[in-house]
Amino acid sequence: MISRRQFFRFIAGLGAFGASTAAYGFGEPVLGLRVTRYDIQPPQWPADFQLRIAAVADLHACDPWMSLERIGAIVERTNALNADVIVLLGDYVAGIRNVTRFIPASEWAAVLAGLKAPLGVHAILGNHDWWDDKTVQREGRGTIVARRALETAGIPVYENDARRLTKDGHAFWLAGLGDQLAYAPARRFRRVRRVGVDDLGATLGKVTDDAPVVLLAHEPDIAMRVPERVALQLSGHTHGGQVRLFGWSPVVPSRYGNRLAYGHTRTNCDVIVSGGLGCSFVPFRLGVPPEIVLVTLGGKGSA
Repeated sequence: MISRRQFFRFIAGLGAFGASTAAYGFGEPVLGLRVTRYDIQPPQWPADFQLRIAAVADLHACDPWMSLERIGAIVERTNALNADVIVLLGDYVAGIRNVTRFIPASEWAAVLAGLKAPLGVHAILGNHDWWDDKTVQREGRGTIVARRALETAGIPVYENDARRLTKDGHAFWLAGLGDQLAYAPARRFRRVRRVGVDDLGATLGKVTDDAPVVLLAHEPDIAMRVPERVALQLSGHTHGGQVRLFGWSPVVPSRYGNRLAYGHTRTNCDVIVSGGLGCSFVPFRLGVPPEIVLVTLGGKGSA
């Protein structure tokens, strides 16, 4: 089986036969943007409690593919959805090398500070955010640059933590899992025994009543271990495979392949995997345009 990197190199090297398709695929990361809506009623969620969640995933800030101006446009589009709460699902730093500028964390975080929702903006971190901090990778501990930047911008970052929120007299828990691949590059330094900093038990252990739970987890694979106690898991990371043809992604960074590549599925809980906004390896998307996700739980669906 070819690797994800090899597949994208193959796509990037398409000849004249695929020139028009390739041109579209390379333009999509810069020009495309859609809102993907899901109206769902998990069995754990009260039918009379409507909650609208806007999810932003995998920005991968860099010039020219995800400029500050484009991030600003995404912020405006997200705010215009009038969601009750906004969640950021990780991978804010660049995921590709062929860029004209790597945007510092302080700059993209300052733009994200423009996000507004009645119940706030809440973030988790992704694997690229961890991998980009070479000092933390080398030492096997510490607070990464991306987290400091988000918190300086006034956006709380959840790492194996949970917070109880309320709307119209209804309570729910927003839980954020630590990244499952945080120290993958650090294995060569032999100072880190665990690859991830995730602790699902500790995260859900902070839920102290029977209010429904929404879990934020950058990588979707944890879904196979998430108990029925959770109503909804929101994830990113896969980019929908970044190439998706007829509902199928040839290469997916998940051990479960297309089952957790993109969209809405159900394990023990409902799971929604965002196709994200930026790119990894090469700035190319086909069949899975950049998206903001809007989830409506309960009630009568979106207005």
